Amino acid sequence: MATESMSLLGLEKTSLRQQALAALRRAITTGEIAPGTHLVETELSETLQISRGTLREAMRQLQQEGLISAGPRGRLSVRHLDAKEICDIFAVRAALESLAARELCALEDRAQVIKELRRALEEMDRASKDGLEERIEADLNFHRTLCGLTGNETLLHSWGSLEGNIRMSIMFAGFERAAQNMSVKRHGEIVDAIETGDAAKASEAITEHMDGAAKVLVG
Repeated sequence: MATESMSLLGLEKTSLRQQALAALRRAITTGEIAPGTHLVETELSETLQISRGTLREAMRQLQQEGLISAGPRGRLSVRHLDAKEICDIFAVRAALESLAARELCALEDRAQVIKELRRALEEMDRASKDGLEERIEADLNFHRTLCGLTGNETLLHSWGSLEGNIRMSIMFAGFERAAQNMSVKRHGEIVDAIETGDAAKASEAITEHMDGAAKVLVG
């Protein structure tokens, strides 16, 4: 595995496990380390300039996040998401974000919530002129904000646990299909529904959004 050009170099000497985890997560979810790639401990530990023990700790976390998996003889490799897995991920997203929408609709005063969501839409609009990575970040920020505004930490944590796989799903599709799911107008429909305070309408908007997004990604 060629690792020389990866953004895995130059780690500081503090919090090495966290830095290694972040660097590996980014390399995997951006496609820098391709799906199916076998992860060789000796190469990675040398590239990251960390001990193999510290590397194993980071890789255990990546296994828990579903980004890497163990194959024959315990060999670790980057997961390749198939169409069913992507649809499953987006079904779970729909459930979590529908809950978020219902909780936001239940607020008596939603003015600040709507303001924050529309600010996230503005960020998406600005990012629409940038590359795929910036657009992905703006898109994910919208959905993360949606969950975070509920104040439900368990909900936000559950959504966050899917974030790596969400990124991989988007990269799986390629730029053209992924970009179709980053329409500001489509996301604005979710905000409009929440603004009405109609929980059923907002939940339906989320479900339709996620169902449509999954279909686009799997082609």
